[in-house]
Amino acid sequence: MTVIANTKDAMNQARTRMEKALEDFRKELAAVRTGRANVGLLDHIRVDYHGTPMPINQLGTMTVPDPTMIMISPWDPSVVPLVDKAIRTSDLGLNPATDGKVVRVPIPALTEERRKDLVKHLHKTLENHRTAVRNVRRDVKEAVEKLEKEKKISQDELKRSLEELEKLTHQETKKLEDLSAAKEKEVMEIK
Repeated sequence: MTVIANTKDAMNQARTRMEKALEDFRKELAAVRTGRANVGLLDHIRVDYHGTPMPINQLGTMTVPDPTMIMISPWDPSVVPLVDKAIRTSDLGLNPATDGKVVRVPIPALTEERRKDLVKHLHKTLENHRTAVRNVRRDVKEAVEKLEKEKKISQDELKRSLEELEKLTHQETKKLEDLSAAKEKEVMEIK
């Protein structure tokens, strides 16, 4: 944590750190599988290419030709079996098919049980990110109170900044909850 010299620094730091938590939540939501194909689903999969773990999207072109299929066209045809193996061994439960030049990954429809499991995972992830936002609030609140104790700011300024911090925390938490609700609706939607 950087040194906070005044309340403006504190609010800027709170805003920045809370935005990072929100951005991280967005990335995690992109990796949550819905019934629809999405190239973001494969973002966390790494392929062992010449002894170096590389993201799939850096080995070829990824497209979604239809809502139930992801197609990967590697630039180097020798990497096709490696991409196939990496997808099969991932925790996504996907079964890719190859023709020597491209890897086709059919996205099967989700069962009701799998949808409920995904929603549980979504709630757990949401709670982790809410906690991250609250931790930022706690850290910044302590820093601002320390400034007041050291007589660098007045009690009025302390009160104002704590109210602003609380408002910011509620806004960011609301954004997290809205994103989660939208994703939950998408997961539970049967196509």
